[in-house]
Parts: sequence; C-alpha cells; structure tokens
Amino acid sequence: MTKMHLKLTVNGTAVDCLAEPRELLIHVLRERLNITGPHIGCETTHCGVCTIDMNGKSVKSCTVLAAQADGATITTIEGLSAPDDLHVLQTMFREHHGLQCGFCTPGMIIRAWRFLQENPDPTEEEVRFGMAGNLCRCTGYQNIVKAVLAAAAEMNSAKEAAQ
Repeated sequence: MTKMHLKLTVNGTAVDCLAEPRELLIHVLRERLNITGPHIGCETTHCGVCTIDMNGKSVKSCTVLAAQADGATITTIEGLSAPDDLHVLQTMFREHHGLQCGFCTPGMIIRAWRFLQENPDPTEEEVRFGMAGNLCRCTGYQNIVKAVLAAAAEMNSAKEAAQ
C-alpha cells in the first residue's frame, strides 16, 4: 500500500511521518511517533482511553484515520506540562485518588482538560455528563469527579490571582 506523508503538530512540536491512509491515528501516535500516553482499549470509541485533543476538540484516536489528521494540532497527556512538572489536573487526580490502575487516566485527563476549557466552572452533574465518554473500570468515578472539580477550582483561583 502507498504511504502518505503526514504533517502534524504534536504537543507543540512539528512532526512529519509516513503512514498508510487507512492506518488509525492511535497507531501512528504510538508506533511511528513513540507517543504512548494515549492507550489502545476497545477500538470502537466506547472506552475513551485513546482520547487526545485534536484541533481543539476531544477525539478518540482509535477511530480517526491518519489521513484525517494531516495538518492537525494534537495534544496528548505528554504535552500538558513540562516533563518535570505536573499539570493541575494531574496533581488533582493524584491528590484525590482519581486513578487506580492508571490505564484510563491519560484519556480522562485530556478529556477533563478540554472539558474545563469549555466549561471552567462546572457543577458535579456537568462533570459527570462531560466525562461520560471516558470509562474507568476501577474507581467508580467519584474520585475522578472530585479531581476535576478540584482542578477547576484551582485553575479558576489561579486565573483570578493573575488578574
């Protein structure tokens, strides 16, 4: 099969790679670009462990073709903060025990990041609805919701202090 040349911006870095047009974006990220934060789960968009941010939207990369991503700007868990620092969402997931096995955590955090940009001061019900496309088999969601609400409060506090 003929490969196509992809130009992407991933976590702030311009990258070029070759991929088959029918290849899934999750495989390009993991196998060609060695970005392993997004995981492969159900491959049917049900679980959300492959969630990335693409062009300002939460996207489940297991059902996006590589060809559809050409020219895209992508953020994964690796791009949320500096390697030696944690994003406030990562900190709150740790402090509020919003993870157990950790398999779903990168997708959860990336979805929460986009969600909080769309709704910076959510209610508990809004968090539950906004995160509904990401599944966790370990935590029961209580602590994930607490972590997202705590991150929202922290981010809003920091925004107010900066003004």
